[in-house]
Amino acid sequence: TLGTQTDYRDGEAQTDPYSPEYVVASGSVPELLTLATLTWGRGLPAGLAEVEMIERAREKRAWEATLPAMDSASNIEKRRKMMEDMERKEWAFREQEIEKLQEVRLEVLKKLLWRQEENQNELVAKRLDAHWQNHQKAKEEKIKKIQSDTALMLRKLIAKRKNVMGKLERRDIIKEYIDFASQPYAPLSRIGYFPDNHSERYMVKNFYLNTFAGLCELEASLPDSVTQVKIKAPKPKQTVTKTGYIKRAARLEVALAQVHQ
Repeated sequence: TLGTQTDYRDGEAQTDPYSPEYVVASGSVPELLTLATLTWGRGLPAGLAEVEMIERAREKRAWEATLPAMDSASNIEKRRKMMEDMERKEWAFREQEIEKLQEVRLEVLKKLLWRQEENQNELVAKRLDAHWQNHQKAKEEKIKKIQSDTALMLRKLIAKRKNVMGKLERRDIIKEYIDFASQPYAPLSRIGYFPDNHSERYMVKNFYLNTFAGLCELEASLPDSVTQVKIKAPKPKQTVTKTGYIKRAARLEVALAQVHQ
């Protein structure tokens, strides 16, 4: 009554196919026994190569059956010639197999070399991109520096052109105080006295504020209303009218409190 569902297909849970025991009758040589070396995963299930191997084994057995008996010199010479021809055919077949294997290995090697070349090209492209990015950053920084230097030189030239003839000009106090970058707001020490230098000399030194004894004396002179603060509790707001209705401000405060929460 219960069904199960797994993440695996049935084929993944199967073992190797079962091979039962067998008994060979006397006087018979079953052809199936010639394939006993093939096992599941190693030749089975049979593919094109295995079928060709079986066909060649059949042809060789048929050829062995046609060999003449070794009962005379002519038959022996004929048998030797047939065996030499078969040996040449086998060597030619073996050479073809070797060539096929070499072609397959060559194709695999070509793919590996092609993949290696692609990886190398990708790595070179990444390095070039990073190098180009660094050059771009250096170029942008150089351009920014040139622009800032240009602005500085332009400001200097404009300042020099204001008074080309070196004439004495009367000080315009109103214009100076309108401009917040002028000397009254931002004085330069190279032009004159900088008021922030030695500013500690203008600090007020008071006995009651800088010493502990002065603080104690100052605290003793203060009235009790300063040191002892009396706090009156605030009275609650009247949120209900005489007729029993809730005021609009109270309803709004409750709504705001709910929104805040």
